[in-house]
Amino acid sequence: MDRKICGLLILALLAAVGLAGCGQGAEADSRPGTVVSAEDLSFLNDNQAWRIERHSRLVQPDGWTSLVGLHWLTLKAHYIGSGATSGMRLAVGPERMGLVQREGGKVWFTPESGVDLRVNDQPLRGRIQLHSDQEAEPTVVVFDQGKGSLSLLQRGPHQALRVRHADAATRQQFSGLDYWPADRRWVLPARFVAHNPARTLQVVDMVGMSNTLANPGRLVFERDGQSYTLEAVANADGSLLVMMADGTSGHGSYAAGRYLDVAAPDAQGQTLLDFNRSYNPPCAFSIYATCPLPPAENRLDLRIEAGEKAYAHKPVAGQEV
Repeated sequence: MDRKICGLLILALLAAVGLAGCGQGAEADSRPGTVVSAEDLSFLNDNQAWRIERHSRLVQPDGWTSLVGLHWLTLKAHYIGSGATSGMRLAVGPERMGLVQREGGKVWFTPESGVDLRVNDQPLRGRIQLHSDQEAEPTVVVFDQGKGSLSLLQRGPHQALRVRHADAATRQQFSGLDYWPADRRWVLPARFVAHNPARTLQVVDMVGMSNTLANPGRLVFERDGQSYTLEAVANADGSLLVMMADGTSGHGSYAAGRYLDVAAPDAQGQTLLDFNRSYNPPCAFSIYATCPLPPAENRLDLRIEAGEKAYAHKPVAGQEV
């Protein structure tokens, strides 16, 4: 278990006994004689558990910090590999990995003879179709004894190869997450107002492409007597995703905005916005992510001093592994 995880676990234990942590810790009041209510303690512990899980997902061998390449398919065929003679040169992997071809609206991959590649934990011996991240079962081609992987992205009409590696500098040198102190006053009730009929939301991503996302409705909430709205994007499980920017964007939080997962509204359209769980999109950690950016409707005239702050370490191109 790495040091950052251990540190987070220690802070979680501090929260459980009602002590104030530092950095990413729980924010219970540690003044002498202060009594922390069971409700406050439960909130702090739940928030700390979420932070630990958030950190763990980011630094998984195939997490967002493991990205080492994003290669757009612009020709009908690309020879790929890490060698100097490869038409599409990867930062890592076999010198000659194979041939990627686009035919009839599909993408195919033919491995180089004798190269150790695997799909679904089975050796890859012949030509296969690459299924994209927009399909039910995306294809993942694994190399370097499981450390590296290659997969297909579909962004509108455009396609790209995404490459990951467990030894990515952005993963090995991950400097941890910083947060505003957890505060129950940033857990706000919200009312879901459905769009009838349902709409779509045009969202530009980090690489300048426009994405059409399902937009079932908006969330209405209040803070300090003012009413605000956030357009929501539908997730497959019925939950909602909000992409937002606020007064802290570029002034404490990530300049491009943050995301917030929201539980599916109940039968009366009620749900909660826990801004303590606002988090940075993947592009805060890697130059190889294609994050959708907050739409104009979700740029709030409000400082949300809660949740994840801007990531301190900036990844550098050319130092991927």
